[in-house]
Amino acid sequence: MSPRAGGDGVDAGRYGQDVFRPEQPGEAERIDLGALAYDDLTLTRLRALGVGPGWRCLDIGAGTGTVSRRLLREAKVAGVLAVDRDVRFLAERPVPGLDVLQADITAPDFAPGRFDLVHARFVLMHLPEAERIVSVLAGLVAPGGVLVLSDAVDLTSDRTAAPDGGAAADTPYAAAMRAMWQGLRSSIGTDVSWVPSYPQLLRGAGLRAVGAEMYVPPLLRGSPISRFWADTWERSRASMVATGLIDGAGIDAAVRYLDSDACAALSAGMLTAWGHKPGTRGSSAR
Repeated sequence: MSPRAGGDGVDAGRYGQDVFRPEQPGEAERIDLGALAYDDLTLTRLRALGVGPGWRCLDIGAGTGTVSRRLLREAKVAGVLAVDRDVRFLAERPVPGLDVLQADITAPDFAPGRFDLVHARFVLMHLPEAERIVSVLAGLVAPGGVLVLSDAVDLTSDRTAAPDGGAAADTPYAAAMRAMWQGLRSSIGTDVSWVPSYPQLLRGAGLRAVGAEMYVPPLLRGSPISRFWADTWERSRASMVATGLIDGAGIDAAVRYLDSDACAALSAGMLTAWGHKPGTRGSSAR
């Protein structure tokens, strides 16, 4: 995919190139911290949607493969094709039933087949042309199958009103999160503003029985999600400071705040939306 326009109108880079490069020491560990925060919810939702024995699954942006492996181990699916632009972490952790494909889902020739489950988590928010990508992924769902999309929702864009009606005091965490979202949008094109429109996009792509839910993990001292955000800020520090919304000292203060008993804030939410392809599962050749 060619560079996209960032939030400020300039050409932006890409996730994994300008920020969050997989060759950076500790990147797999950062991804796994996010998995510890969200995987249980993801697997619970997928299994509630019927994912289980006999299902052929496509895991987009599979990262280190935690969801793919749990689908095989816990849901007993028939097989998982795990796709990522860089598959080094997937290749390091092979398991029976897990196939790995290095590919760019935005490429015009991306067509790995049709699957009972197509799943993408924390992927589309980093890509342009959301409506087209959702349509492409819906086209990979076999009749009777399901497309499941999860991405972040920013809960720090506006200050919550204080009980007396005034503006609540800002927290170091909220200041860092606002700078992070703006910095990532300018540097690599990340845009979470359209994530709440997932249900409409799924419906527009021809899927039915569309549903959605939100999960907000607790920011507890030493928790995986708190450690994930602290590491994410460190890796995106340059783009955060470039916004002018925060300086290095402010980021350091936010990291200390996350690891303190004074922390009282909402993490970014994870919105998960799903839609079913009309038809009966197993009714078409794959």
